[in-house]
Amino acid sequence: MTDTPHNVLFICTGNSARSILAEGLLNQLGGRRFKAFSAGSHPKGAVNPLALETLRTLHIEDRGYSSKSWDEFAKEGVAPMDFVITVCDQAAGEMCPVWPGQPITAHWGLPDPAAVEGTEEEKKRAFMDTAVTLKRRIEFMLSLPMDKLERMAIQHEVREIGTRR
Repeated sequence: MTDTPHNVLFICTGNSARSILAEGLLNQLGGRRFKAFSAGSHPKGAVNPLALETLRTLHIEDRGYSSKSWDEFAKEGVAPMDFVITVCDQAAGEMCPVWPGQPITAHWGLPDPAAVEGTEEEKKRAFMDTAVTLKRRIEFMLSLPMDKLERMAIQHEVREIGTRR
C-alpha cells in the first residue's frame, strides 16, 4: 500500500441508501488517506432523501451524491479502486465487472433501510442505525495499519469487518 489515498468503492444494488451513507462517512472520516465512491449494479437514478437527511444529521456534506452504475468505475482511464466493498446482499451475489488493478474486496452486508415500513421516525431510525453500523466498520478499517500489513492480511481484516455490528 502507498502514501497516496486509497480509493474505495462501495456497492449496493440501487446506490441510493447504504452505499451513499458509506461514501459520505468514509470521505468524512478517512481524511487524506481514503477517497470513497459509490455505485450500484442497478442504480435507482436518485439518492434516497433519508440518506441525505442522515448525512446532514451526522454533519456530513449532503451534496454531490448521485445514483450511478458500477460500470462507470470499470471503464478504461478511471482511477483504479484499491477496495471494492459490497454493502447489500443482493449486490454481493451479482456478477461484478472486472475491476482494474485487482482491488481488495469485502462484503459488509446490511439490511436495506429504504425497505423499512412504518412511521417516519421508524424509517429515520433505520437509516441512522445503518449509518452507525457503517461508521463503526469504517472506523475499524481506518484503524488498520495499512502500511504495515501485507495485502492478504488487509484482505482478511477488511472482510472480517463485515461481520461486526
